[in-house]
Amino acid sequence: MVWLFLFFWYFSALPQVCLLISGAAGFEGLRNTVFLSLVWLIPVLLLPRWTRPISALLGLMLWGAALVELGYFFLYGQTFSQTALFVMFESNPAESGEYFGQYFNFWLALGLLAYSGVAFLLWRRLRPVHLPRPHALAAVTLALLASLGDPLAKTLEADDLNVARLESKIQARIKPAVPWKLLLGYRQYHQQLNRLQNNLQEPAALPPLAHLKDANGDTPRTLVLVIGESTARPRMSLYGYARKTTPRLEVLRDSGKLAVFNQVVAPSPYTLKVMQQALTFADPQHPDRFLSEPSLMRLMKQAGYKTFWITNQQTMTRRNTLFTTFSQPADAVYYLNDNPSQNTNHYDEVVFAPFAEGLRDAAPKKFIVIHLLGAHSHYHNRYPAAHEKFTGRQNVPVGLSNEQFYLYNSYDNAILYNDFIVSRLMDMFLENDANGFLLYFSDHGEEVFDTPQHQRVGRDERAPTRNMYTIPFLLLTSPEWQKTHPLDLSALADRKYSSAHLIHTWSDLAGLSYDQFQPELSLVNPAFREIPRWIGDSDDQKSLRDFDALPH
Repeated sequence: MVWLFLFFWYFSALPQVCLLISGAAGFEGLRNTVFLSLVWLIPVLLLPRWTRPISALLGLMLWGAALVELGYFFLYGQTFSQTALFVMFESNPAESGEYFGQYFNFWLALGLLAYSGVAFLLWRRLRPVHLPRPHALAAVTLALLASLGDPLAKTLEADDLNVARLESKIQARIKPAVPWKLLLGYRQYHQQLNRLQNNLQEPAALPPLAHLKDANGDTPRTLVLVIGESTARPRMSLYGYARKTTPRLEVLRDSGKLAVFNQVVAPSPYTLKVMQQALTFADPQHPDRFLSEPSLMRLMKQAGYKTFWITNQQTMTRRNTLFTTFSQPADAVYYLNDNPSQNTNHYDEVVFAPFAEGLRDAAPKKFIVIHLLGAHSHYHNRYPAAHEKFTGRQNVPVGLSNEQFYLYNSYDNAILYNDFIVSRLMDMFLENDANGFLLYFSDHGEEVFDTPQHQRVGRDERAPTRNMYTIPFLLLTSPEWQKTHPLDLSALADRKYSSAHLIHTWSDLAGLSYDQFQPELSLVNPAFREIPRWIGDSDDQKSLRDFDALPH
């Protein structure tokens, strides 16, 4: 019996022991795994003759779930947040493969191999436990009571057998043990996805914005929103970086055509969470508002715009995800990257043709969203050979290994190519003589060996660095639009702002007002008021912190 229990407990205990030793979690999680692991004894006590095959099947399931949790701990030194789980469920196989390839190393492989070896040795020690039937049933009852009796008792103590309360307490109890965190996260992910899908299929489920007014009336105009990917502001020479990574955007700035905002940060280092906030009325302190209120796309459609969504983000044959629900209300949708592998064949220049088509469209009022792959890892896949300019060690942090040095240069080359893409989109907009504006921002930044001790790459909301959140925020206005909308943006360049409130800035720029519009949350409004720029896991409000509290 002891070996059976140790075998099943091992899968949940090891991740919790690692978290406990590192200080990332307390003792409660480890304690709960002791009781919850008793559940897996039930089938082998009832069917002792099948102990080895049942244990093997259950062990494989638990091994896989624990492997994911341990791998995440080895990379980030902590457990999954709900946001990280949602990002994982949103990712397609190609993106997951790229992510795994970037972070996989010898020590990670050795640790996971050792973990798997111990699990196999424990399985070899298993033997059937034959109990008289009444004793086996009694043991099963005790296992169930030990595992789930506590949340049931606490619910009954409230003198009200509330099913929702009981479910909440059970979830809190079982989360530390594998595979429940993954399963519960997957369930919550699909609950949100289904709710958004229902909103799409039944537009009446979301009430329109009340008292919507357009200050520009029926004047023909074209408004463009370009969303970048993984582009950190400190790695752009436009913002003072030593390497010349954004020469074309600098020309536009120096010509007076481009307004550059210096103090904008993202609310999250994950694309999905940023989109849920920047393109809706949600924010870090109210993360679920995207489920119950109209999005930016719906706002623009209500205002009478013909809407376009152009994306080079991989969509895996348009599969339904939380991410694609933002694009589905658009009148014209261009999914340009259905390739099963995020490889070098899908550079961002593929957005030029559909953008030109949108600019030529005869609709008097047009809203065009372009979502780029930007500097998404793997960085060397984001640009063609002609844009590989940075190959030496000049202005590279000292002490990087050859592999880290290659990643550092590849990221700068991706930024350089992104400069070509974004500036070309701006040139196309101006060449079209459109009346309107083009706003570009990146979903989030990226840490690529920037922060001392120059050993980190990627993003992690539980261990943030400034580069993960600092983003470019650029506004290009057409000459015709400037005539009717004179605004001295240079005086606003250093306002501290979070892209979580983008919908208010966009509405202000577009001349749209409605009941939910908050002028103090618009970067370009005279009533603008600086407030804390919250970052962190918005599903865990206690984890939120002010970006300005991060060390420089």
